[in-house]
Amino acid sequence: MHGAGWTADMTTRRVLYLLGSAAPPVLNVATVIRQAQAAGWDVCLGLTPTAARWLDDELPALADLTGHPVRSQYKMPKDPDVWPPADVAVVAPATFNTINHWALGLTGNFIVGFAAEAIGKGIALVTMPCVNAAYAQHPQFDRSVETLRALGVRVLYGPGGFVPNEPGQGRSDSYPWHLALAAADREAP
Repeated sequence: MHGAGWTADMTTRRVLYLLGSAAPPVLNVATVIRQAQAAGWDVCLGLTPTAARWLDDELPALADLTGHPVRSQYKMPKDPDVWPPADVAVVAPATFNTINHWALGLTGNFIVGFAAEAIGKGIALVTMPCVNAAYAQHPQFDRSVETLRALGVRVLYGPGGFVPNEPGQGRSDSYPWHLALAAADREAP
């Protein structure tokens, strides 16, 4: 059985890896997947372990929706890859932790490991942070954003991207997912 994202000729569809961290906008990921599919993407969903725990009850439905297993762990070395190769990866929402780990090359979870390796493989990468203004004041955050930009990652942060809100003032329904999908479309080969 294949999910709604599957078509008879998958070779003609572009592949989007949607890689989400545990920030409130990840709770809306099913809607984002449907939007990406409507735009012609074959979507593979990867989550940090915490994000996967937040969505635990929805994981089977999300796998059915995409037609691919939802990944939140590294595969075993002997296991085949269960996803088609990515044309572009969007790391969003990207938490303070995810952005900093990625920029520093600390690959303790699957999505950060994929994103770090994707830089060297030349896979197009887009990220959109989801941090509050207090986290954004930490000096490492700006260094990490600049590091990722210098490595060729399209970082949607600041004007024209995600703008932090005050702690406790988040509005996950206003997270600008449309900007991440539009950037993926522009970055895809």
